Amino acid sequence: MRVFIKSYKMFLCQMGLLLIGAVLMLSCSEKKLEVDTLIINGTIFNGEIISPDTTLVAIKDDRIVYLGNKNQDSFKANRIIDAKGLIVSPGFIDPHTHADRELKDPELSHNKPFLYQGITTVVVGNDGDSFFPSIEYIKKYQSQGIGTNVALLAGHGTIRKRVMGNSDRKATKLEISKMQELVQKEMDAGAFGMSTGLFYAPGSYSDTKEVIALAKTVAQNNGIYDTHLRDESSYTVGLIPAIEEAIEIGRQASLPIHISHIKCLGVDVWGQSNLIIDLIENARKEGIEVSANQYPYDASATGLKAAVVPRWAESGGKDSLFIRYDNKSLRSKILEETKKNIVRRGGPEKLLIVKSEDSAIVGKNLLEVSEIYRTTPSEAVYKALKTGYVRVASFNMNTEDIHNFMEQPWVVTGSDGNTGHPRKYGSFPRKYNKYVREEKVLGLSAFLQKSTSLTADILGIVKRGRLKEGNYADIIIFNPETFKDIANYNDSFQLSQGLEFSFINGKLVIEKGKYLEVLNGMVLHRTVKNQ
Repeated sequence: MRVFIKSYKMFLCQMGLLLIGAVLMLSCSEKKLEVDTLIINGTIFNGEIISPDTTLVAIKDDRIVYLGNKNQDSFKANRIIDAKGLIVSPGFIDPHTHADRELKDPELSHNKPFLYQGITTVVVGNDGDSFFPSIEYIKKYQSQGIGTNVALLAGHGTIRKRVMGNSDRKATKLEISKMQELVQKEMDAGAFGMSTGLFYAPGSYSDTKEVIALAKTVAQNNGIYDTHLRDESSYTVGLIPAIEEAIEIGRQASLPIHISHIKCLGVDVWGQSNLIIDLIENARKEGIEVSANQYPYDASATGLKAAVVPRWAESGGKDSLFIRYDNKSLRSKILEETKKNIVRRGGPEKLLIVKSEDSAIVGKNLLEVSEIYRTTPSEAVYKALKTGYVRVASFNMNTEDIHNFMEQPWVVTGSDGNTGHPRKYGSFPRKYNKYVREEKVLGLSAFLQKSTSLTADILGIVKRGRLKEGNYADIIIFNPETFKDIANYNDSFQLSQGLEFSFINGKLVIEKGKYLEVLNGMVLHRTVKNQ
């Protein structure tokens, strides 16, 4: 019996050793996960409003294949990025740009002004102004390559102009039907929705009924309605009625409403942000999806003609404007209304010329321009416009309204990036540096959420805007101490700094702050199957 027990104990011992050996062998032979890039040691924000983590991020092809706490030794990586002391975030999504003007140009399609802000996806076709038909430009972007991802909107003004020209009148039922057909074609091509520029001609000539009819076509395709309001000041209907119109369009057409570059523009409407917020909150309680974007500057920018010329005077286009201006019976009325619009903008000294064919007036305010031209500010407007397109920065917002909008949970970051204003080169880093670090209007997590996941949700962009396994690997890594804007009103063409790495669709675009001369962007489509 003793011999049997002894033998049995030896058997168990041997079996135990064999079992331990098998476990060790299995552990040693466990296959490592092969990835293209492994990001380690960074402070990781996944795009939601949560505390940061220090997990690993692994990229394979164009996707995030791992996000978690595995040991680095569990991976076989072609590239390892040590992000110690740096912030790892989803790439920023800019919901309002005019980057299509560069994307179509092979020499500028890199989109560096946006890339260096940490932006990996831009939305184009805003303010009712889009390239048409979009399918032609989609093919162009795909064939030549683009530096960032791009999502397209169909411009109401562009479509209206194709059907009705620049005529200042209401659309007929037949014309609305033709516009609906064109909107449907743009949605079929993959547009995320329709934009309006109801402040600008020819969009300003439309009535609410027309816009609702077209918005219903967008709603049938699960799209979004993005709007430059009919009035951001006191030009025509007023700011509050313009907000109410946007909400009513959402109510009647049953689709999400996104208000672009929300602001209280000019002294006439300063302080109305609280009332606007109440209107939007009530609409959201009603079930209307209302959101907005905002750029972090106290100066807007637009064409000089759009800023101060009466809409009725420009009906039919620029040639028609000067026919009326040269008519003595109309000139005094045009100049009087122009003067009122200049006052709305804060006065001639608040209108800075940032782009003009006449280089002598660039960098001068309208008061200085009038002195150069030896005439009144109102008359100087038309002398300047005769030289060609003129763009102005208009200093007409106050801090309280800017902060008030920025703090709202339905307001995201947008640049409205356009030539001549520093926002094209600096919006996102400026918001981080000025309103997160310095003024502490927002926390870092909220800033990142308002630049990534929230924007993706509003626009209906899937599998982007969050660091999540299975999502596309649009990832940025920036230095929290040096990430800031450099562009200003005297020199608006300075790239932002502090972005260390940028991945778009899993491939490096910026490495250690250097652009790699690659075009990794793609055209995004509303339809899920293409995402």
